[in-house]
Amino acid sequence: MTEQEKYDAEFGITGSDGKEKLEAAYKQASDIRKFEIELYWKRAGYFWALIAVAFAGYFAILSSATIQSKFFLSFVVSSIGLVFTLAWHLVNRGSKYWQENWENHLDLLEDQVTGPLYKTRLERPHNQGFIERFFAGPLAISVSKINQWVSIFVISIWFVLATYSFHGPMTSIKMASIIWLKYTAYGLVAFLFILTSFLMFSSLSKTHQSDHTPNIRRRRTKVNTEILQ
Repeated sequence: MTEQEKYDAEFGITGSDGKEKLEAAYKQASDIRKFEIELYWKRAGYFWALIAVAFAGYFAILSSATIQSKFFLSFVVSSIGLVFTLAWHLVNRGSKYWQENWENHLDLLEDQVTGPLYKTRLERPHNQGFIERFFAGPLAISVSKINQWVSIFVISIWFVLATYSFHGPMTSIKMASIIWLKYTAYGLVAFLFILTSFLMFSSLSKTHQSDHTPNIRRRRTKVNTEILQ
């Protein structure tokens, strides 16, 4: 028995009797995948709003001439922004996990419903011009992976801002006048920008196009029938 046959048997969609269940399972998997993608962008918008507010609050505090203990308050805000951005990164990965789950189901269900439609990709030939190939043409980039790299970059920026806010009160002992420390901060931000940009265009950001061999995990649910006295 092949792996596909084991999968079909697990869902009871073997033979002509399982055709109705097969079509229902395919439709359900397709609908849930679309729902997961919709939720992905809603979550992204939610975290973008929180992170933007945190950035605005951070710079508003530092630019104020009347707020006392502004370095401490900016450190608190940068810590909040760091938590928001870390949460966004983890939510991105969680969303990607569930999206892939339903995409794998579609791959295994679709052959007998629509044929290999979802897992068959029609791409442009490679004999394009230089502009189309490297700048203007389509590219198999994973949108979710790009968002993950952006979230990692923003996490790094929050670390830099938090370090600056922590270092601010040290100006009384002349630490801020150390030139190498200032250049290190500039260099770190530039390095993070270059590294993130490189990762966005590298193979680490491309959509996975090789064969999928997912592991199957089934959650068992049991009802406790004991009556509490």
